Amino acid sequence: MTRTLSLSCLLLGACCAATDAQTTTVTFTPSSGVPTFAKREPVLRVKPGTIVETKTFSKPGDYYEPSGPGPWPGEVGPFYVEGATPNDTLVVKVLRVRLNRDTAISAINPTGISGLAADGRTRMMNDPLPARRWVWQLDRQRNVGRLDLPNSRSKRIEIPLHPMLGRVAVAPPGEESWGGLWPGHFGGNMDAPEVREGATIYLPVFHEGAYFYFGDVHAAQGDGEVVGSGLETTADVTFQFEVIKGKTIRWPRIEDATHIMVAGSVRPLIDAFRIAHVELIEWLASDYGFDRLEAFQVVSQAGTARVANIVDPNYTVVAKFPKSLLPR
Repeated sequence: MTRTLSLSCLLLGACCAATDAQTTTVTFTPSSGVPTFAKREPVLRVKPGTIVETKTFSKPGDYYEPSGPGPWPGEVGPFYVEGATPNDTLVVKVLRVRLNRDTAISAINPTGISGLAADGRTRMMNDPLPARRWVWQLDRQRNVGRLDLPNSRSKRIEIPLHPMLGRVAVAPPGEESWGGLWPGHFGGNMDAPEVREGATIYLPVFHEGAYFYFGDVHAAQGDGEVVGSGLETTADVTFQFEVIKGKTIRWPRIEDATHIMVAGSVRPLIDAFRIAHVELIEWLASDYGFDRLEAFQVVSQAGTARVANIVDPNYTVVAKFPKSLLPR
């Protein structure tokens, strides 16, 4: 298959790193997971343009077992992308996310994370909610998730599935090591439903090779992930990697068929909102020819935003701008 430069790279105003005339496809089966995002020995080395067919990591008895709870299995990585330097941007095309099991787990963890009740980080007047775990059945043929509700009037509910990757990241700067629950400027546990099949993710690079990580598939997740988890499960995933040479960004960017987006992650929530929108406005000004104040005006009227999570150590907001309003 002959490679051509992607529209995404051209829209960012820079050329992707040159690769061989033929696209290379690599199959990688992870044998372990890691608990942190950090610079460490790579599990795979790839050249720009490479397609990697892989899967999230799971092992018997871990968190995903219906009879659990077991330990979290960790994230896959890092992948070393040759030619990526701190003067560049890593491009990750999410070509495929396909669920590979028939159950998903969602839980309340009273010592962990929660959006609407006392938890282990934010002290409140009420006691934490009791621990509880739900096992959802995934009908992959019909693309729905089903949960029995024995204490509710409806007794059973079905919702559509929208598989996503909760965690995509590069190694943070210097010798920093961030736990798997954290999102930040390096990506991480953003829990953004926009990170899904068909999306392109742009990540800043802090080390040569970028050191890419991924994991934490959700079969579905509502805005904010308010209970503290989506429908946590596993999937087969296919990526293609590119490098935009000589182009740097400060925060993760996302592009799909309809929108360009920026993810900001910090506490308090208003600052995550501010970061995402300021970065989006500056992207419009630097790459799409908008006057900065005019970009501010049109984002205010035509932009949208998603609160991706209000449960992680940092909150995440995704600011979006419709591609239909970009200059032709």
